[in-house]
Amino acid sequence: MTISSNRQTDVTARPEISDPKKTEGVLYVGIDLGTSRTSIASSNGVRETVWSYVGYPKDVVARKLLKKDILFGREALEKRLSVELFRPFEKGFIKYSTAETPLDKGEEEKHMKAAKDLVRHGVSLAHPRKDELIYAVIGAPARASIRNKEQIIEAAKEHLDAVMICSEPFAVAYGLDLLEDTLVIDIGAGTVDLCRMHGTMPAEEDQITLTSAGDWLDQQLYNLFKKKAPNADFTMHQVKEIKEKFSFVTDAAEPVRVELIVNGKPTVFDITEEIRQGCRMMIPPIVQALHKLVASFDPDFQKKLRDNVLLGGGGSQIVGLGRYLEEVMKQMLGGGRVRQVDEPLYAGCNGALKMAHDMPEEYWKRLA
Repeated sequence: MTISSNRQTDVTARPEISDPKKTEGVLYVGIDLGTSRTSIASSNGVRETVWSYVGYPKDVVARKLLKKDILFGREALEKRLSVELFRPFEKGFIKYSTAETPLDKGEEEKHMKAAKDLVRHGVSLAHPRKDELIYAVIGAPARASIRNKEQIIEAAKEHLDAVMICSEPFAVAYGLDLLEDTLVIDIGAGTVDLCRMHGTMPAEEDQITLTSAGDWLDQQLYNLFKKKAPNADFTMHQVKEIKEKFSFVTDAAEPVRVELIVNGKPTVFDITEEIRQGCRMMIPPIVQALHKLVASFDPDFQKKLRDNVLLGGGGSQIVGLGRYLEEVMKQMLGGGRVRQVDEPLYAGCNGALKMAHDMPEEYWKRLA
């Protein structure tokens, strides 16, 4: 799905980095609009990651304190008591009103504005020149709906001259030239996306999206911590920080001890088993989805697919995940081999950038 538009340029100081391979006057950009982090890679050599938070001062006092109208990333999160905080791509898409989660028009507009501002900020990190056209490929969840993709395009079109949406796990595979007999598992905060590659563009039946991802894990860990320390006070943000620092699934591990507040007093708790138990809860849904994709594949190529599983996304950094996944696959599928991408935070946007480079110039010109 593609669109082109007149975009608004974010003017910032920027380094002059040239790339002889790119078309003169065009900046190619790969973007991973993640629930937790937004990563961008561009043809001028810039690569940046920002936490996917946007904050707006709550009142005139907050605006006077913060001295700015919009905060992004870690700064927005750290100042969350003074701002109205948004995660524009929570659960992998921009919030909109549904029968299950109704929103009034004003709330929908707020989430869309936050998404647009985050895209603008992300593009500005690539330091585009005023005279450059910006052509971008954006990664989206594997089974994102038409509505979800339309929302992403709506958020991006003011700041890009042409944009194309692709499946996030496909972008990972494309960037590594693993386009045949590979099964990609991209573990993000909002979704876990699986995609089997067989030398063509993946069809709907080649992809599965799960919601038992990073945010889901945060909730499981929160519940386990509460059971361990019922009188302790802690937030979901603290749980996320603990997870990102200590998460593992191995049998052997260094003890994990953290300070939690009990009646205003810091108290040390050993949460080693809770971390292990919570992280392992992610495995069964992933293996079931993997089993479905392998079992429905051409029988002559099932072993190749099973033996070429690629882990990407921030969740792939859980210590021991690949080895543990292999053990469960051996029990359920009779075997399998798993490896992890070298750059979990950038694999998606690297692939999207490569795709933007490889698209014929006539294609981009038609859009722009």
